[in-house]
Amino acid sequence: MRSIVTVIGKDTVGIIASVCAILAAEGVNILDISQTVLQDYFTMIMIVDTAECRISFAELSDKLRAEGEKKSLDIRIQREDIFEAMHRI
Repeated sequence: MRSIVTVIGKDTVGIIASVCAILAAEGVNILDISQTVLQDYFTMIMIVDTAECRISFAELSDKLRAEGEKKSLDIRIQREDIFEAMHRI
């Protein structure tokens, strides 16, 4: 199952590494990644494959959210079908 991970916050060293470490540790494959820094703000969107994830989707979401709180970032993961439904006009 494909999912969308978004990360937004003040740019600091190690953001990509910390998010990727969580995903790799749980067996989530990164399919595509785009990131940029807009002035002082870091933004990233990833398409990931959670088919082989070792924990539930809710647990993965909680881990990413907790990492975001530690680093003062907004880190979210949504299933692709829900993401598309929310952004459809």
